[in-house]
Amino acid sequence: MARSLGISRATVGFVLNGTPGQTISAATTERVVAEARRLGYRPHTAARALASGRSNLILLVLPDWPIEFSLGQHIDEATHTLESNGYTLITHTLHEDSRSRPLWETLQPDVVVGLLPFSDALVRSMREAGVPRIVPDPDIIPEVQHSEEGARLQIEHLRSLGHERIGYVRSGNPRLQQLIDMRQATALEAAAEAGLSAPEVFTLAAPESSEDPPVRDWVGRGITGIAAFNDDVAAAVIGAAQRAGLAVPAELSVVGHDDTPIAAMIEPRITSVRLDATGLGQYLASLAITAVDGVSASPLQEGSAVSLVERASSAVAPKATRI
Repeated sequence: MARSLGISRATVGFVLNGTPGQTISAATTERVVAEARRLGYRPHTAARALASGRSNLILLVLPDWPIEFSLGQHIDEATHTLESNGYTLITHTLHEDSRSRPLWETLQPDVVVGLLPFSDALVRSMREAGVPRIVPDPDIIPEVQHSEEGARLQIEHLRSLGHERIGYVRSGNPRLQQLIDMRQATALEAAAEAGLSAPEVFTLAAPESSEDPPVRDWVGRGITGIAAFNDDVAAAVIGAAQRAGLAVPAELSVVGHDDTPIAAMIEPRITSVRLDATGLGQYLASLAITAVDGVSASPLQEGSAVSLVERASSAVAPKATRI
């Protein structure tokens, strides 16, 4: 190509690789691009990565969770932010029974990012495969997950309305148990800090079951407020309460989590914790870019990561139990 254009191979390389800091005229650049197109040139990704030490691939390792509304938003926003910075995001879900090789052994990603801290075994596997950067850094004690602080807002909201007896309702989806455990632990911790007795914990039947949760029994035991693992669980509790002849929120307040579309679709509309999907996705992308480029990550404001959206499913506790 360089010979046919009458220019140096270095100039051709600078144009095709987009090398910054070069003083190549627009006319020469257009000639190189046009000739590359005529010849059907395609960059050799592996060779470029070997020469630059970069693949521009970010591998996001996901727990074996369903890709629900909020998680899908996080991934979409992280993908968009990374693409605008010249990186490609690839997701890889960890399955306990998988017999395939993990993608970090074949893709040569610039960084492997996890939504949760990696186990020692996974960190060892990544380092043996030559992964240069891991986020979260396994050598740093992980901070509290912002997305799980929503459970604290649920308890604080019910407490502010005078609810002293609170129940925490878990999803019956076995794939979500790790996330459920994290949110439940935060809810119990928040109740203790607020001077409340430990919330009673209930688990819904499996998603495919038509069995109603025993909400009338809960109310009979003095429970007036429910913090639900997510909006689907909150909707199931509200539906069961209505079928049992209980008024929501007059007899039982219900607070969901994630502020998914269903929260505004049913009656009463669900008070829920809203996650800043855009901010969290951008923050996830900025952590990856920081790990690769060494620039400072965009800060994630504690107060903006989660917030409570108050709707009609929660109200002041019944007078008999008000503080």
